[in-house]
Amino acid sequence: MATITAPTARRALPGLLKSRPAAKLLTLAVAAVILVPLLDSRWGSGHWPHALTVSLTGPLGDASDWVMNNRDTHPVFLYFFGHISNVVVLCVRGVYLALLAMGWAGVTVLGALVAWRVAGVKLAAGTAVAFLACGALGMWLPTMQTLALMVAAVLASVAVGVLLGLAAGLSDRMDRALRPVLDTMQVLPAFAYLLPVVLVFGIGVPAAVLATVVYAAPPMARLTALGLRGADPEVLEAVRSLGATPRQRLLTARIPLARKELLLGLNQTIMMALSMAVIASVIGAGGLGDRVYQALGSVDVGAALAAGIPIVLLAIVLDRVTGAAGRAADDPGESRRALWLLALAGTAVAAVAARLLGRAEWPSGATLNIAEPVNHAVNWMTAHLYSGVPVIGGTADWAAHFTTWMLDPLRDGLRALPWWSVLLIVAALAWLIGTWRTALTATLAMAAIGMLGVWDSSLDTLSQVLAAVAVTLVLGIATGIAAARSDRVDRMLRPVLDVFQTMPQFVYLIPVVALFGVGRAPAVVAAVVYALPAVVRITAQGLRQVDPAALESARSLGATGRQQLWQVQLPLARRSLLLAVNQGVVLVLAVVIIGGLVGAGALGYDVAFGLAQGDLATGLVAGAAIVCLGLMLDRVTQPTGRRAKKGA
Repeated sequence: MATITAPTARRALPGLLKSRPAAKLLTLAVAAVILVPLLDSRWGSGHWPHALTVSLTGPLGDASDWVMNNRDTHPVFLYFFGHISNVVVLCVRGVYLALLAMGWAGVTVLGALVAWRVAGVKLAAGTAVAFLACGALGMWLPTMQTLALMVAAVLASVAVGVLLGLAAGLSDRMDRALRPVLDTMQVLPAFAYLLPVVLVFGIGVPAAVLATVVYAAPPMARLTALGLRGADPEVLEAVRSLGATPRQRLLTARIPLARKELLLGLNQTIMMALSMAVIASVIGAGGLGDRVYQALGSVDVGAALAAGIPIVLLAIVLDRVTGAAGRAADDPGESRRALWLLALAGTAVAAVAARLLGRAEWPSGATLNIAEPVNHAVNWMTAHLYSGVPVIGGTADWAAHFTTWMLDPLRDGLRALPWWSVLLIVAALAWLIGTWRTALTATLAMAAIGMLGVWDSSLDTLSQVLAAVAVTLVLGIATGIAAARSDRVDRMLRPVLDVFQTMPQFVYLIPVVALFGVGRAPAVVAAVVYALPAVVRITAQGLRQVDPAALESARSLGATGRQQLWQVQLPLARRSLLLAVNQGVVLVLAVVIIGGLVGAGALGYDVAFGLAQGDLATGLVAGAAIVCLGLMLDRVTQPTGRRAKKGA
């Protein structure tokens, strides 16, 4: 038997150190050998040491009391926040009254004509059917309330996003300054925005609109900056050579060249605003979201579905119309002004005709009650699937087994780890996939959670996120591979993914609670369903974009389909797969937090409790911990640009 001599080992060591991952791990190991004994002797090796925590209860409680005591008298609230609140109320009310004045006929005709103008007859017919379905389900007025809230929130989000995007796109210093702000706004789950906004503006429409702006503005800002920075340098140089001023270059070159990114930002802002408009029903936004929230409280699946279907239809219509607008802008075609005038004239004729006939409001006899049959179906499913199913067991048994075999061991295992070992693991993962700055950011984010005094709750939330992400990636990547390798599977999945991806987070919780009860497992199931479409789409798109020449070369060498997948497609699609992991983590975290409403506990419960009780300290500390947890998970799942290019 061959033995390894000392000279051989000495020669192998430099070769090992040439490996960047091995060198990084060795550096961390040396640091751990030096620091761990010091940390252990000073603070112990169990849970996060109490001496390293900072209590914010007193300062935040004082701030909350000051705001509550001065909200009606202090000049800042009377002459600044008060005016903002009044403007928001007037805008939403004006849009709502305009929609009511047009009546169901005018709104339907306007939507259909706009869709026809930008995409053709097929989308116009679909838009008309979608609006008619909202009325047929008895949800016309709630739909108009949500649409009015959406219009005001989207206009404000676009204005804020464009201004921030212009600043970041034209100035490197502003780009560096805004990046962490936008990261925080994008990572923080929507539910955590509500408490500070409610504290300042109270419950109602202004708080809902402003929370939606905070949530929906970042994609507009990011894509605006991306479009401005990606403008063709040759075109800009040509405009500069003609003597154009910076303002002229911006208006005549940069913004037109960034039009596609701007329209994509508008599309993403609309989708996120609709999602947040539903979540904001918790603070009195009204509309469809309020119907869904009420149904969640009574576990009324039928009522939730009746309100959820219009939300999905509205989301699909807005997504298709804004997506088609970008393609339509490239076609000079007929006179745009004449077509828009035709659309306005058609809307006016339909609205006036309906009002003259006394049919401006949706007729009460033309509604379809789907709540009762849906509830009957759910009751049957609950009676037959919840428990007592032979051999495989019921959904309640699955939830109990998942909690016992996966969630509990994962949570207990994380809590049993010494606090410094958790920081080392986070640093190692972040450094392996990124740079030392990535590792430092992730480690500091995790350490901040301990300093906030919510270490155990955060590890509980982390265990739920990890379990949900594991299930999501297994199902999502497998389904994405199937969709990428079969056009038939892709066509079958597309409408299902569209529905799942446009449905707001609250809607998922109701059927899940009906089938699985309350607890951590239902929250994980809802998170999996919500995050799955994004993982499937990104995986399928990444595999389909693999260089055909590489696949052809593999086939010419006699590689089987399985070998092509494992040895060619998956390695070349590494960047897309890492993006799928990252998006899965972010989406799962958002729903796991909302799962605090259905018994998931941990940080989600703290946020919900703080919102319900007006406890600023509990809610904001939990919200800050969620931001840190999301930032850490983002850093350990998303490679830096250099690493991503190497992997690609």
